Amino acid sequence: MPATIDSVGFETLNVSPKTNWSFVCVRMGDGDCAWGEASLNAWEPMLRGAVELLDSRLRGLTLDEAHAALVVSPHGPGGLVVATAVSAAQQALLELAARWRAQSWQAPLGPLRRQHVRAYANINRATLDRTPAGFVATARRAAAQGFTAFKAAPFDGLTPALCDSAQGRHRMHHGIDCVLALRDAVGRDARLMVDCHWRFDEAGALQTLQALAPARLHWFECPLPETPPHWPAIQRVHHAARDAGVLLAAAETQIGVAGFAPLFDAGLYDVVMPDVKYCGGPWEMLRIAERAHDAGVHFSPHNPSGPIASLHSLNVAAVAPACDMIELQFDESPLFEQLTPGMHPPLTDGGFAVPT
Repeated sequence: MPATIDSVGFETLNVSPKTNWSFVCVRMGDGDCAWGEASLNAWEPMLRGAVELLDSRLRGLTLDEAHAALVVSPHGPGGLVVATAVSAAQQALLELAARWRAQSWQAPLGPLRRQHVRAYANINRATLDRTPAGFVATARRAAAQGFTAFKAAPFDGLTPALCDSAQGRHRMHHGIDCVLALRDAVGRDARLMVDCHWRFDEAGALQTLQALAPARLHWFECPLPETPPHWPAIQRVHHAARDAGVLLAAAETQIGVAGFAPLFDAGLYDVVMPDVKYCGGPWEMLRIAERAHDAGVHFSPHNPSGPIASLHSLNVAAVAPACDMIELQFDESPLFEQLTPGMHPPLTDGGFAVPT
């Protein structure tokens, strides 16, 4: 008979000036324990409170009972904070279930569909020099390690309210210069993506897309907020991107299949990017990937994360019906390797072999 849960705890680790990694530990009555990642920068006090609630709910439950009890909803109390705590607990439960059955982490999710997943380097946080030359230097370091796909977020300080101002136009032009320099540096065949972090209004997004035509982007990510009032504008940006041969990507903070379904139904995006830290955990991410496949939408895990979330994202990608690419936060901290020595696979052939 499997042990029951003894406690659920929370820890935070500062890894860079921009990033904290937060973790949830599920400890069993027999002493076994596993960790899930719950990083949500600046929300750590609220995360701790959410995990304390989980501790009171899950003590004494079996793994199966806890898994069934931990559900997420885009309309649930606590919003993204609670969804993040639940997602991390589900990561830990998956590892514990796999370990108890002497299986690989992906085995409780389903059969392996691929043994290698293409990866791209998110070079944003490693780029301290926020000039075109600074982004180029980071991209070249990533290329030297074997990456053939790259993403940057060079529109620092831009907001929708600034887009029509002289200051906003200056920030847009600076970001465009960074992306064009990156294309020249990484070569014609490399995939290049730009993350806008919801910084644009519709006119600014359309102008930037047009200006970036020489960059031959693979995708244009999160130009506008993903709330229903913005959907008509997103659809117009989507049409413009499609005409330019660029994919439109988004949805990194959506929660659960129920949060993604309206995006599929409205046909807003070519690529969805569920995050295993926010969407409800590995099982829920897999259900989102299946729904995306049915809708003809690419699945690409959002993963600017620590090694535990990265491993779970990789394992979901390995069993999903399809996976375009997986993200890796490039060279943010040596702690990525030090926290889980030997567990995360090295980059080979532009991607990661799936641990088995």
